[in-house]
This record gives sequence, C-alpha cells and structure tokens, in this order.
Amino acid sequence: MKKIVFILIASISVSTFSQERLTLTDCYQLLEINYPLVKQHQLLENQHQKDAEIISNSKLPQFNIDAQATYQSDVIEFPVAMSSIEPQNKDQYRATVSVNQLIYNGGATAANLKVKAAALKTKKKNIETSIYQLKTQINQLYFSILLTQESLKLLEVKELQLQTKLKEVKSGIKYGTLLPASDTVLEAELLKIKQQFIEVESNKLSLMETLSSLIGESLNSETKFEKPLIKTQLQSAINRPELDLFQLKKEEINNYESLISKQNSPRLNGFATGGYGNPGLNMLDNSFQTFYTVGVKLHWNVFDWNTNKKQQEVVAINKDFIENETEIFKLNTNIALDKQQKEIEKITAFINSDLEIIALRKKVLKTFDSQLKNGVITSSIYTTEFTNLFEAENTLLKHKIQIELAKTNYNTIKGE
Repeated sequence: MKKIVFILIASISVSTFSQERLTLTDCYQLLEINYPLVKQHQLLENQHQKDAEIISNSKLPQFNIDAQATYQSDVIEFPVAMSSIEPQNKDQYRATVSVNQLIYNGGATAANLKVKAAALKTKKKNIETSIYQLKTQINQLYFSILLTQESLKLLEVKELQLQTKLKEVKSGIKYGTLLPASDTVLEAELLKIKQQFIEVESNKLSLMETLSSLIGESLNSETKFEKPLIKTQLQSAINRPELDLFQLKKEEINNYESLISKQNSPRLNGFATGGYGNPGLNMLDNSFQTFYTVGVKLHWNVFDWNTNKKQQEVVAINKDFIENETEIFKLNTNIALDKQQKEIEKITAFINSDLEIIALRKKVLKTFDSQLKNGVITSSIYTTEFTNLFEAENTLLKHKIQIELAKTNYNTIKGE
C-alpha cells in the first residue's frame, strides 16, 4: 500500500514538474512519444506480422475439396468382339480431397521473410526521420518562446525604472525644480509599455499553442521554459537518421536481390488425393468407388528469357539511386552546416557590437539623468534616450537567443 502511495505521489510530482518547467530536451522526447506519426510504428508491426504469417503459411499443407457431376454426350465404345465389357455411363460423379505440401523451393520463403523484415526496418526508420525533421520547427518555437519570456523580464525592468523616474519627476514638479508637464511624457511611455506587455504575452501564447500541438502536452502561461546550455562541435561527423535510412534501403535491396536469385530455383511438392466417384480410377467399372493417388512434383523454370537477369539489373540501378541520394544528402547537409556556422559567427560579431552600444548608451543616459534632475533637459529628451537604451538591450537579448538557436540548429542539422 505504501509503495502504491509513493508511486502516485511521484507521478503527481512529475506531472506538476512537467507543467511548471519545460526544457528543449523535454520537447524532443514528448515529440517522439506523442506526435501522431508515432502511432504508425505499431501499425507497421501489425502489418508485418500478418505479412509474415501469410508467407509462412506457404510451408503448411494446402487442402482442397472438389466435387463435380457431369453428363456427356458420348462415351468410349468397344468393338463387337469386346461386347461383354459394359460401356461407361454418360452421367459421371466425382468428389476429391487433395493435399499439397511444399517440400523445397530453394529458400524462397526464407528470402521473402527477410525482404519483409528489411522493409519493416526501412519504414520505421522513415518515420523516425520524419519526426527528426520536425526538431528544427521545435527549435524555432522553443527559442521564440524564450525570447518572449526574456522580453517580458526586460519590459518589467524598464517599467520599474520608468516608474522610479516618474516619482522623481513628480517630486521635482512639486518642489518647482521641473516644469509641470514633465511627467506626462513618462506616463505616456508607461502606457506604451503596457501595450508591449499585451503584444508579447499574446505572441507567447500563440507560440505555446503551436508547440503544444506538436509535443502533445498542455502548456499554460505559468509554464517556465529553461534556457538550454548549447555546445557545438564544428568539425565532427554527420550523424543524421537519414544516413541510417539510406543504409537500411540498401539492405532491403540486397535482400530483394537474394529473393530474385531464388525465383528460378527448382520447386518440389508432395501431393495426395483421395476421392469417391463413378467411375473411379478404373474406367471400366461403372460403380461408385473410392480411390487415391500420391506422388511428388518437380517444377523448374530452366529458361525465362533472361527475365531474372533483367530484374537483377533493375535492382542494381536502384542501388545506384540510393548511393546518389546519399551523396546529395551529405552535400546539402554540409552546405546547411556551413551556412549555420557563418550565421553563428555573424551573430557573435553583433553581440560584441551590442555590448559596446549598450555601454555607450548607459553613459549618455547617466548624463541625461543628471541633467533632467537639474532641469537642463526635458523629460521627452530623457525618455528618448531611455528608449534607445532599452532598444539596444532588447537587440542584445534577441541576438543572444538567435545565437543559441543557431547553435541548436547546427547540432540538429548535424544529427546531435
């Protein structure tokens, strides 16, 4: 009982955690579990099981029941010298039960099963590849949400600073050191910040709804998205699931090639037929009789007009197609990696510039702050410079998120 209670508490804790905090890795895992395409794994398993049973049934005895009644216009007549032999009846009846058993078919059944098994692996890997390709979309959504999350924090800081400055200005107006209308500009700026809060919150909720649809997990405004620690290895090898898919396609073709090579193998079947009819096997006896036959049958297609050889040539062409697809994929992936690497370098340079711009803006704002207190400048001039600093900080924030997104996309393109 205590164990059950512990499991329930643990489950509730995990559920609560998943609702309150979410990581990029969580999103990947939820995508691989909840995305509708994942359901096809089980469907493919069920389909493969049925296909394997159908193929394996060829090894089992095959039973057939036949019955017929006929009337024929003429029968065999014997010479007068043999007039003592009773002629056949024109109405004849026969019912038979036949059993056929495959004895040998050159391993074609086993080869066919291997083809089906290889096809199953290929289809499953194809699903995995399709889901993996959605990770780029997950990256874009996740870091866009992170940007809105950080933007809201920055807006809160801006709002707090302006509220503090508004109190100082109103105090200056009260004691006559500042003009009476000096506070209106700051109040208008605070109203604009409230509008920005609404816009960013709305954008965040929209992004979260889309992400929720992909990962199959309910998200709400209280969900916190954690910043991932992204590391990139720019010179490491590509490890994408598409490469595994190409390899599995090759294996599938190899198995199909083996099946083709066995199609012209000799086939040996055993058979037995038992029946009851009039006449039986003795055509000279016009009475109902039981009868049976047993035997073996060999079938060997020794000449097929090079059909088998041409089929193998088609398979060889398919191999070349896969090799070409692999080469193209690697080329496009390396181009994408190079582009992403240049994006990382560009944003890094932007961040360095942003830091310098912010440092200069802070110096200017510090000077304007002193001048506003002494009535040298208007609150409008101060607000303009304050907004410039905020925009510079917001630009830095965007670039920091963008470089993390670029690094994550780099890793995703590479297959890490």
